[in-house]
Amino acid sequence: MVTDPISDLLVRLKNGARRRHETVAVPASKLKRAILAILEKEGYVEAVEDEVRDGHPMFKVHLRYVGEEQPMISGLARISKPGRRVYVGSKDITKVRNGIGMSILSTSKGIMTDQESRRNKLGGEVLCSVW
Repeated sequence: MVTDPISDLLVRLKNGARRRHETVAVPASKLKRAILAILEKEGYVEAVEDEVRDGHPMFKVHLRYVGEEQPMISGLARISKPGRRVYVGSKDITKVRNGIGMSILSTSKGIMTDQESRRNKLGGEVLCSVW
C-alpha cells in the first residue's frame, strides 16, 4: 500500500524519464488521471492509455523526449504532502522557474494548472510542480 499516491506517480515519471523508458506503468485513480491529463495537455507526456494488468486498472504513460533523447520533464517536486498541506490564495500562486514550469493545484473547481487558477481567481492546494 502506498501512503502518498501522488508522490508515487511523480517518482515513477521521474525515474522512467531518467532511464529513457518509452512508457511507464502507473496504478490508476481519478486524481492521477486528472494530473496526467494536465501533463498531456501541456505537452510533458505524449499520451496516457488505460489498461488492466493482473486484474488491476493501470495507466500506461508514454513519455515525451526532445532533441537528443532529452526528457521533456526535467524535474518534478511534490509540494503539498500528507504531513504538511500547502494551500495558497489566487494572488499568492508563485511561478515555477520564472514561468518555464508549472504548478498543479487542486481547487474547488477541480485540478488545474497555476495559470488557469490565476485566470479563474481560484486558490487551493498546491499538489506538485513540473519543469
